[in-house]
Amino acid sequence: MDKGLVDGRVVVVTGAGRGIGRAHALAFAAEGARVVVNDIAVQRSAVGPAHQVVEEITAAGGEAVVNGDDIADWDGANSLIQSAVDTYGGLDVLVNNAGFIRGSELVDTGEAEWDAVVRVHLKGHFATLRHAAQYWRGQTKLGAAVDARIINTSSAAGLQGSFGQGNYSAAKAGITALTLVAAVELGRYGVTVNAIAPTARTRMTDTAFAQSMARPDDDSFDAMAPANISPLVVWLGSAESRDITGKVFEVEGGQIRIAEGWAHGPQIDKDARWNPTELGPVIDDLLAKSRQPIPVYHP
Repeated sequence: MDKGLVDGRVVVVTGAGRGIGRAHALAFAAEGARVVVNDIAVQRSAVGPAHQVVEEITAAGGEAVVNGDDIADWDGANSLIQSAVDTYGGLDVLVNNAGFIRGSELVDTGEAEWDAVVRVHLKGHFATLRHAAQYWRGQTKLGAAVDARIINTSSAAGLQGSFGQGNYSAAKAGITALTLVAAVELGRYGVTVNAIAPTARTRMTDTAFAQSMARPDDDSFDAMAPANISPLVVWLGSAESRDITGKVFEVEGGQIRIAEGWAHGPQIDKDARWNPTELGPVIDDLLAKSRQPIPVYHP
C-alpha cells in the first residue's frame, strides 16, 4: 500500500465534527495521519458528528479518536493536546478550526456576544497553540527532532472586515497577527505556523450567504464544498511544507491565493515636526500614491 503524504503523523483538528473541520479530519486520515477529532458537542452527546467522523475514518482503515475538550478553556486545551500524546505517542500537526458567529452591527453587539466570539476564535487558537508549543519545546530540550505544524483559521473578514461581523472580524484579524508572531517565535523549536482564510459552505455561512453558498443544480464543480479547503491544509501539515511559515493563504474552490497584509506604503519625511495645518495636501498626496484596499464586505 502506498504511503500517504502525512503517513503516521499525529494530527489534532478542532471543530472537526462538521463542515470544514470534518473535511480536514477525513482528508488527513486519507493521507495516512492518525487524527484526534475534537468537537465540544461530544460533551453533550455520546453519539454525535465527531463520532460519525471517527467511524467513517476507521471504516476506511484509518486511525482516529474523538475528543470533546473545550479548546477555549485553558485546561481543556491542555487536555486536548495531551490526549494526542497519550493516545498516539506524540503530536505533529495542530489544525485550529473551531469557531462560530454571533453577528450584529457594532451598535447592537452586546458584551456577551463579543466575549463569546473572541473567546472561541482568538483564545481558542491561542490556548491550543500555547500548549502544543510547550510540548514541542519540551521535545527539543530532550533532543528529539521536531518537524511540527500549526495551521490556523482566519477569514476574509479578518483580512478586510465584514459588515455586521465586528466581533468575528476582530477575532480573525487577531488570529492572523498571532500566526505571524508564533511563526517567528516557534521556528527555533522546529514548528511552522501558517493560516488559511477559507471560503466554503458551513453552518456559519449557509444561512448568512445562502445564495452564494448554494450547491450547483448540476454535476458541475461545487466551488463552495468544504472539502475544497482541505488539500492545502493537509499539504501544510506535511513534511513538504517545512520551509513555509508565517503565511496566510486564501482558499476558495480551486483557487489558492497568498494574502499580502499590512505593508509599508508611500511615505514622506519632513525631517521636522509637522504643523496640523500643513497636513491636508500631504495626506491627500500619500493616499493618491497608495494601493487601494479591498473594501469591507457589505452584503
